[in-house]
Amino acid sequence: MKKIVFLTGAGMSVESGFKTFRGSDGLWEDYPVEQVATHEAWESDPVLVNNFYNRLRKKLFMAKPNEGHKLIKKLEDNYDVTVITQNVDDLHESAGSTNVIHLHGELKKACSSDDAYNPEYIKVLTEDAPDVLPGEKAADGSLLRPFIVFFGESVPMIEPAARAVGDADIFVIVGTSLNVYPAAGLLAYVPHSTPIYLIDPKPVESSYRRDIVFIQSTASEGVEKLAALLSK
Repeated sequence: MKKIVFLTGAGMSVESGFKTFRGSDGLWEDYPVEQVATHEAWESDPVLVNNFYNRLRKKLFMAKPNEGHKLIKKLEDNYDVTVITQNVDDLHESAGSTNVIHLHGELKKACSSDDAYNPEYIKVLTEDAPDVLPGEKAADGSLLRPFIVFFGESVPMIEPAARAVGDADIFVIVGTSLNVYPAAGLLAYVPHSTPIYLIDPKPVESSYRRDIVFIQSTASEGVEKLAALLSK
């Protein structure tokens, strides 16, 4: 079974009505990124940061996977599919995708502020209890923080993502720029013989490889076109 690896970004979730990344104006849900998405912000005002993600989390509980998410899941019928996502939502999982690598963390989880990726200290948040409360502690005694990779922090899942890309028979980028890391960095791990498809509604230029197949479409339309191309 051939292995398809998807790299998805903010454009993947737009049709679900969930915006998971800052806009071009440097604001995220009307907040400056520096106030809510950096380690310094967390250190200076953990309550404000947790409250921001509490509100964002409630929006996510109302969001539903779009047709693009469902079509990626459908490809598992004929391919070994891995999804690497820059998004902090769980819409790929909600659509049924079974192998998802989250580069930037997961909004529906909270973690230790001292040992973020230790599974013993990760708390899964539910629709009935979606909030991290002021002063709430993880099992190791540190403050619970959003399980989100803040700007300037390392990305622990980049290594398993790079390994997956290195094994890909087909590599597909959806809704993220080729000029923004980690997308640009992961391209270096794509085997030379592996075709690369890029799905985005806006024209994207890349000097990385001249043979990239560009599908200028929204995520849903683009994945549908991709499936048609692959079935030929």
